[in-house]
Amino acid sequence: MFNEGRFWERTQAGELRAVVAKERIPSEVDDVTIPLGSVSQEVRYYDQDNNEVARIHWYIKPDGSIGGSGLPDPKRLMVNGILYRLEKKTAQPDADPTTTD
Repeated sequence: MFNEGRFWERTQAGELRAVVAKERIPSEVDDVTIPLGSVSQEVRYYDQDNNEVARIHWYIKPDGSIGGSGLPDPKRLMVNGILYRLEKKTAQPDADPTTTD
């Protein structure tokens, strides 16, 4: 959906406005393509009417390039009035097979 909606290209062309909402420098990263010193950012894309249309995450490497795949990782999209979002993973307790309800 992110690619089909051309959110990244539309942002680069100035059709959408990108705003960094959160930023931090992680002390460690589990991805070998993201070196220490990279900045983790949550970026929100807004249309001309100031409606949030997308929310992405990426790592900006110390050289200024995008880490990982080199592209934004979409987390939320608003498409035709419908909000699509990834749910955060939550730890699920292991079921105890020796107990019954």
